[in-house]
Amino acid sequence: MITFIIKEPKMIYITQLIFLKQGKEKIFLEFEKFAIPLMKKYNGKMIYRLRPDKNSYVSSTAGHPYEIHFISFTSEEDLNAFMNDDSRLSFIHLKEESIKSTILVKGVKM
Repeated sequence: MITFIIKEPKMIYITQLIFLKQGKEKIFLEFEKFAIPLMKKYNGKMIYRLRPDKNSYVSSTAGHPYEIHFISFTSEEDLNAFMNDDSRLSFIHLKEESIKSTILVKGVKM
């Protein structure tokens, strides 16, 4: 008897804390207006998109991000395809112009 085990791809989850350069909110939102809908093409989904104000924090040693994203992709391959999409890369200058830094945490559902 031969048994085949088919491994389904593991869902990838990303939490991203986004810190913007001063006065670059509009440029960042231009990039997001394009990038967020593009995720669907690669089985990606914005689960949460948060913009907390300073009163939302109990404590912080790393400053306050402009936005916090919680995103999922059905596989690592889908995530990589999204990141390398030519149309996304044509708008990447907006991201680079507006974002000071990000903290990105990638994981799988336990």
